[in-house]
Amino acid sequence: MPDSSKIHIRVIIKILGAFLIILGVMMASSAIFSFLYKENDGPAILLSSGITILSGMLLFFANRNVDLKSIGKKDGFIIVTFTWIVISLFGTLPFLISGQITNFTDAFFETMSGFTTTGATILQDIESVTKGILFWRSLTHWIGGMGIIVLSLAIMPILGIGGMQLFVAEVPGPTKDKLHPRITDTAKRLWGIYVILTAVQTGLLMTGGLNVHDALCHAFGTMATGGFSTQNASIAGYSPYIQYTIIVFMFLAGTSFVLHYYALHLQFSKVYKNEEFRFYTLLIIIAAAVLSISLILFYDSTIEESFRAALFQTVSIVTTTGYITTDYLYWPPFAWLLIFLLMFTGGCAGSTGGGIKTVRQLLLFKNSALELKRLIHPKAVLPVRLNGKAVSEQVINNVLAFFLIYMLIFTFGSLFMSMLGLDFESSLGSVAACLGNIGPGIGLVGLVHNYSYVPDAGKWMLSFLMLLGRLELFTVLILFSMSFWKN
Repeated sequence: MPDSSKIHIRVIIKILGAFLIILGVMMASSAIFSFLYKENDGPAILLSSGITILSGMLLFFANRNVDLKSIGKKDGFIIVTFTWIVISLFGTLPFLISGQITNFTDAFFETMSGFTTTGATILQDIESVTKGILFWRSLTHWIGGMGIIVLSLAIMPILGIGGMQLFVAEVPGPTKDKLHPRITDTAKRLWGIYVILTAVQTGLLMTGGLNVHDALCHAFGTMATGGFSTQNASIAGYSPYIQYTIIVFMFLAGTSFVLHYYALHLQFSKVYKNEEFRFYTLLIIIAAAVLSISLILFYDSTIEESFRAALFQTVSIVTTTGYITTDYLYWPPFAWLLIFLLMFTGGCAGSTGGGIKTVRQLLLFKNSALELKRLIHPKAVLPVRLNGKAVSEQVINNVLAFFLIYMLIFTFGSLFMSMLGLDFESSLGSVAACLGNIGPGIGLVGLVHNYSYVPDAGKWMLSFLMLLGRLELFTVLILFSMSFWKN
């Protein structure tokens, strides 16, 4: 068994090769819509797929004799981080070879935004992009939503017992819920639920009038909480039925997939009793109600229109999906300030949502409330409890450290973006939106101008922030620690 304290380079390379093979096969599926719509991007997509698969095979088979029975913890962190970087590099190929995006920085930004389910875009006229490329763009969301690592664990038992190190490093949230003692079975259950929900939403969107291409793209963007749309106006041009359908599935995508598993097995009491789910639901209800009232008071619109707009934007921002039905920057300052604050919430742990995660918010509130009691009763043992169970001090410390580092990165990133010439609102909005994997922000990175106006240095910084946010900070930051690289 390999020493978990050592780094096994050939093991890492072999697994990266396997991931590239999977990516290349999935990439090729985008060419179906190229041929269906008789557009000229099919050869570019197939060439990109061939390059990706061939590169993966070279890496995999050059190390075919390497034992994969165990992957050390250090290997897991490296594999996860570098997998997201490598697949983003190869994911640029369809954009570049087809000529839909000619600048490598822009192509990498768009691809990283896709795989990290951020939804930030540099495309100024989305509707002019070919169908095959648009499908690939949305497919990067769907792959990244549940995570290519979990996908690989589901269909590649070759990773064996070492798979747990990858799962722990990749799955979002402070705790990791397993549905089955075998990690491959857990991954299969998660992906099974993911596929079912995607298929159901696709069918409902098609019932509402969307063609199969647009229905799939928006289902991918919804279930991955990504937000890439095939329309310049995002969801604004669609009917109320389509908007309400997307609201429901954004809410479901922001819910822990472990709870979906319980619900499918009719264990509804476990769903209802889950404190994070109740907090997540209550947060959305309160924020949507406040925004609805403000829109009714300040704008000449019907109650239903105000409610729908407020609910859509609340769910979209809290779940970090980033779909938009209206430009909230034209709302009263109080309303869009509330939208900005919601960018620091996030979906439930174990969901496809990004952000800080509502469970961390809940634990912070609980710990803060207990601090007041501890001041009154300094000798009392008052542990933080979640779902009736005491939360370990290690988890609380992890949550506090995560929140502190998150805010420090947000501050540093905002200063960096302002140094590049972005105004105050755009600097804050771009960093909050990319670090939280939300997509559209405030200022110039809102609906009107998106990220095409950001300097290249800013796009690289924001791409790094997307990766940090998707992999929950520590998975990436630990690679910058000197002690990590020591045996």
